[in-house]
Amino acid sequence: MSETHPPQPPYSSPTTGERVNRKIEEAAHTLEQETEKFVRYINDEVVPEVRKHSSRGLRTASEKLREFADFLDRSQK
Repeated sequence: MSETHPPQPPYSSPTTGERVNRKIEEAAHTLEQETEKFVRYINDEVVPEVRKHSSRGLRTASEKLREFADFLDRSQK
């Protein structure tokens, strides 16, 4: 005797595990998008500002070192 199974509906609602998996996939996708935006912001906005201020700081330090070297030269005379 063979067993017969009741016909399955064409669409069944997702199980709890399937819903959780879908939510995790959506969260991962959103996280990837936001991470890309964050990296773009860092590269486009933050890095150039840091470089600009770093070079300004180096120029200021260089000027102060030149002034100090001039002071040392004057004091040796």
